[in-house]
Amino acid sequence: MLYSLLHCHISVQEQAITVADEYTALADCDTDCANGALCFFAGTVRGGEVQAMTLEHYPGMTEQALATIAENACQRWQLAGVRIVHRVGRLLPGEVIVFVGVQSAHRVAAFAACQYIADFLKTQAPFWKKEETSQGSRWVSACDEDETARQRWQE
Repeated sequence: MLYSLLHCHISVQEQAITVADEYTALADCDTDCANGALCFFAGTVRGGEVQAMTLEHYPGMTEQALATIAENACQRWQLAGVRIVHRVGRLLPGEVIVFVGVQSAHRVAAFAACQYIADFLKTQAPFWKKEETSQGSRWVSACDEDETARQRWQE
């Protein structure tokens, strides 16, 4: 594991993400923080005009990028656990794309670290996303709002 003082799990997978299972795994990672804080974010494929989304990545490189994001969060906040699970492959509206969970003794650190990791995943993780719509397929990238969210952590 990358961290000696922290329980960290990073997975990039084609299998569906079950939020309840990921939450339970996060909660079980450190009993010393059982009375502290668990915070998680689950991102899903938007519906509307998007009929499906395909995510591609470079194995190995992607996991290292996620590990770096987690490590940076651990340097900023006192965390007991981090869990990042990201889907790749073809997903349909409503399916979970990503689970980000953090465990800390304090809620402020848990909320901040969870949001920090989610913001950096949007802009720094090497995933390529293609949306399928009734007008055809298109590659999408981080929008200005995503970049602004990430930049606030660097100030």
